[in-house]
Amino acid sequence: MDIQLTFDALDKKFTSFGGLEQGGITRLLYSQEWNDAIRELEKTFKEEGLEASFDDIGNLSGRLVGSTYPEETILTGSHIDTVVEGGHLDGQFGILSALVAVKYLKEKYGQPLRSLEVLSLAEEEGSRFPYVFWGSKNFFNLAKKSDVDTIEDAEGIKFEDAMRQSGFDYRKTEVVRKDIKAFVEVHIEQGKVLESENKTIGVVNGIVGQKRYTINLKGEANHAGTTPMSLRRDTVVAYSAIVTDLTKRAREIGEPLVLTFGHVVPVPNTVNVVPGEITFSIDCRHIDQQLLHDFATEIEDKIKLVAEANDMTYDIHLWMDEAPTLMDKEIVQIIEQAAKNNVGDRYKVMPSGAGHDSQIFAEYVPTAMIFVPSIGGISHNINEETKIEDLVKGIAVLSDVLYELAYKE
Repeated sequence: MDIQLTFDALDKKFTSFGGLEQGGITRLLYSQEWNDAIRELEKTFKEEGLEASFDDIGNLSGRLVGSTYPEETILTGSHIDTVVEGGHLDGQFGILSALVAVKYLKEKYGQPLRSLEVLSLAEEEGSRFPYVFWGSKNFFNLAKKSDVDTIEDAEGIKFEDAMRQSGFDYRKTEVVRKDIKAFVEVHIEQGKVLESENKTIGVVNGIVGQKRYTINLKGEANHAGTTPMSLRRDTVVAYSAIVTDLTKRAREIGEPLVLTFGHVVPVPNTVNVVPGEITFSIDCRHIDQQLLHDFATEIEDKIKLVAEANDMTYDIHLWMDEAPTLMDKEIVQIIEQAAKNNVGDRYKVMPSGAGHDSQIFAEYVPTAMIFVPSIGGISHNINEETKIEDLVKGIAVLSDVLYELAYKE
């Protein structure tokens, strides 16, 4: 079996579902494009000799039953949905690489000892409806009907109406599967680290924790021409000091800490008025929970200090507080050995700076991830791409890992 040719054919076929003329894919949860893709994937699973089945909400599994321990499942896959005008690899590569790896192992070694299951998760991105990880949260009975029964997409279509029109409904059982012994997800990095360091494989040891804030500062709006600099309560000046000082501090602490000021709204936001109010966002991430907590304390202290020094009031709203998720050490070691066998020293043990379905799985079953490089670090973009030789190496590493987990005693 030629892994590259097999993957190329599958990638071309599934990229057509929601494929855009300018390249890339828009394939949103419970859309027609999404429906067409999962029905074709169900058909493909069956053609490859896998037992295909949907759960209540649209997660699709393709199962190769084990000979000796059929009740023990090694699970691999990712999400089938995309962002608007997304790429052809984010999510999709994880599913197709899993399918190719299982096909390769089946042809070369026959039936595994433990069951191998390729998983296509219904949704991860939250691009159509304001809810993320619908697929993986339902896998562990974490999603509630009340979370989504009133939400709508941009066209006013209710979540539950779209779901039912696609032939699915709310989860009907609270029973959580106990057969899963491991989950392995392959994904593009969506960053520049592997490419910049000339590495082919990323061995993911954890997914960073995130804290996100909305900050509001209130000073005094006043005339830009008649208000002396010494008498101003300019919130943009205060904001600039906060950005400068915290960015400097983040660089002092060093990687993998990241800090982003992404959304800024000064008021009144006009050329001839001193801005008397400003609202802005802060996003900070780190793989170490204590270091993340400590830096968040520095963020809040700096905002208070700058606001008080400039005679301003402040409001600090922490609206996301996600702890880091560590990957299973034993599976990480298996992946690292597989990486050594396939690419020598061209691999890197690294955290993921983005969220993935694996962070949901890792709370319940032994979980780990494999990264392949992203050209230019571009993702969530029609120009998202990875060198074919790197994709093939990712599939080869996954195959070795699944062999260790499913074919060996």
